[in-house]
Amino acid sequence: MRHTGPMVATSWAFSEREFYLAEFRGRTLGIALAQAPSESTENLASVISELAKNGTRCVVLSPVRALLDEVAGVVVELDAESGWIGEIWRGLRDGMCVGLFISEGSTGNEGPGAFAAQCRAAVLALRLAKLVWVDGRGSLRDAAGQRISLLDLSDLSDLSGEGRSPALDSQIDRALVEEFRCLLEGGIASVNICSQAGLADELFTYAGSGTLLTQNRYLDVRPLGVDDFDAATDLIARGVDEGFLAPRSEAEVEAALGRAFGVFVEGRYLAGIGALIGYETERVAEIVSLYTVTRFAGEGVGGHLVSFALELGRAAGYAQVFACTTSSRVERFFLRQGFESVAQADVPESKWADYPPERRDQARCLVRALD
Repeated sequence: MRHTGPMVATSWAFSEREFYLAEFRGRTLGIALAQAPSESTENLASVISELAKNGTRCVVLSPVRALLDEVAGVVVELDAESGWIGEIWRGLRDGMCVGLFISEGSTGNEGPGAFAAQCRAAVLALRLAKLVWVDGRGSLRDAAGQRISLLDLSDLSDLSGEGRSPALDSQIDRALVEEFRCLLEGGIASVNICSQAGLADELFTYAGSGTLLTQNRYLDVRPLGVDDFDAATDLIARGVDEGFLAPRSEAEVEAALGRAFGVFVEGRYLAGIGALIGYETERVAEIVSLYTVTRFAGEGVGGHLVSFALELGRAAGYAQVFACTTSSRVERFFLRQGFESVAQADVPESKWADYPPERRDQARCLVRALD
């Protein structure tokens, strides 16, 4: 395919922040802080303010009254004998943020982990759309100390610290994760764990900063629709900026979008994209713009994309599907998917028309025959 027009190497008007704000608009989120942050609450206040301007209400839950007085316009005390739920509702009608003060023993629970249990009960009673647990550690970690970015209910049933299971250093941590599991089983759509400094990134970016816990982690692969194109062009631009994808003209990006497909987690989160471009004379097709989101690494997103592309190629009657990359990591990925390395001369010559010379010098080509 020939390059025509200016190269597209940066993001267009799409804002991933607006993507997530649109998801939160008109809903009520919970933000829980078991302790007063060691740093300023400026980040927390900034996120609450942005959510309020977006039409998103917040209930901030904490056992630290001074913190709630600082960030919330109204503070309600959790009391099993009072109509605290109605007070929360009234406070949210009058303002966009209400603090819920949960003192030790306010619901009969005391000791380590009591706040988490009380928080879980309050969130379920209020039926909040999401809970964000602000923790100085920033995320759950695996046995190697690496951040775990995504878990679902099935992962939380195994707390051995092996594989995808989080490594929990204390009984309190185990009790905390058990409360998160109860929240998901009780119908709360998701729980985020992050630091206060990483709160905005966790809520408003694809990559996030902490751990996202969901009820299910099912993957859906389907062709992209016009409502998906903004997010897809943003991912393509990221891939170009990171050097994984070749720069493409605006016309080429638009052409690719018309043949693009994506993997969606829980039908909502775009986890990766790809497109299949046909070369009719040679009866072959090329996988282009293949890019996956870091947060969903380990979910097999790339493999799902390639499998979908191969099925599309078979249905269209192509003899082969090929891919080109300058990345050794991407090359190894395609080899694992059953592709074989070939010379540049073994792919259609039109592939190289106006192709950036510096990239062609490094390009590796891989081909897989279709049954």
